[in-house]
Amino acid sequence: MAVVIGCRSAFGFSVRGKGQAMKFLFASDSFKGSLSSEEITGILTEEAKSIFPDCECSGVSVADGGEGTIEAVIDAMNGQIRTALVHGPLMEETTAVYGVFGGSHAVIEMAKASGLPMVPAEKRNPLHTTTYGTGELIKAALDEGLRNIAIAIGGSATNDGGMGAMTALGVKFFDKAGNLLTGYGADLGQIDRIDVSGLHPAVKETEFTVMCDVTNPLTGQNGATYTFGKQKGGTPEILKLLESNMKSYAGKLLDLTGIDVDQIQGTGAAGGLGAALNVFLNASMKSGIETVLDLIGFDTLLEGVDLVVTGEGRMDWQSAFGKVPSGIGMRCRKRGIPAVAIVGGMGDGAEKIYEYGIESITTTIQGAMPVEEAMERSVELYRGAAQRTFRMLRAGMSLKG
Repeated sequence: MAVVIGCRSAFGFSVRGKGQAMKFLFASDSFKGSLSSEEITGILTEEAKSIFPDCECSGVSVADGGEGTIEAVIDAMNGQIRTALVHGPLMEETTAVYGVFGGSHAVIEMAKASGLPMVPAEKRNPLHTTTYGTGELIKAALDEGLRNIAIAIGGSATNDGGMGAMTALGVKFFDKAGNLLTGYGADLGQIDRIDVSGLHPAVKETEFTVMCDVTNPLTGQNGATYTFGKQKGGTPEILKLLESNMKSYAGKLLDLTGIDVDQIQGTGAAGGLGAALNVFLNASMKSGIETVLDLIGFDTLLEGVDLVVTGEGRMDWQSAFGKVPSGIGMRCRKRGIPAVAIVGGMGDGAEKIYEYGIESITTTIQGAMPVEEAMERSVELYRGAAQRTFRMLRAGMSLKG
């Protein structure tokens, strides 16, 4: 295929000269319930080569710090999955996983041990749930000798201020009678004294990163309880009690450390787990997608790339805030590399993503159809969207002037 040197493509970049193969990088989030990142990469590779036979294709699994983060990082970094026996949000025994890579790195999803789906709807009550199991996952990583730990904290069933997780790591919380507290949401208001002398000794030599894309403080109308408590089973009466408890807890943390957690963005994430990780583990709070991209060395993968294809199951106004396409788009924009998105569907405000480095959006849906049909035909529909994308690219490369 002849290519005119210096011609601008439909996506606004200078294509390679004659005889030079195009280089594509595929970095899409999974389409929940239908297509994995690996399956998407396979389809894109096949369709790219059908239009550009000599092209060079590579792919990487990506997630935004939510569901699928462990799998994405481990796949990209050739890491390993570890299992650990932990306690779930109702203190039931369960098996959870975390990822290990690079000799000293671990990636943990708190939802694997303390997630909302683990609690039956009829048992959801944030007074009676705990992050203890998340602390057990962190302890397992520390005991293994891992000293760079990234923790994704979305999807929690808890509102315990991270008290349960810290208890699992050796912090002791006492009530006025000197009784040791377990670490449920209901315990927050009973704290009289906090003893950190038993905190896991490896904490002081470990770098912790919290993947967090919310900026909510610990307390107040925009805090952990009133923003997220209802979806975890909190009634108005329960939320009022929890908020009172959380304010008491924040005061105890201030007395212990001198840190006002309500002045730190993200401390209200995961029912206050963000506050505990920051105060007790000195964890830094970072965007989920930015942390994942750093962990997998995404900037290095961009070397020599002509076009990046990303995407997610549904794109709307939220996609511009900490989701995979916005993270990918901004990294590409900094390098002068165009990025396009293939998505399952578009909602209100999807076009906002153009401000974040994404040049175009292609939907897989070809017409009106039920969601169930779209899921069943996901491979076929995605293949069609991929083909249209690469055909448009080829057409753009033929433009003159």
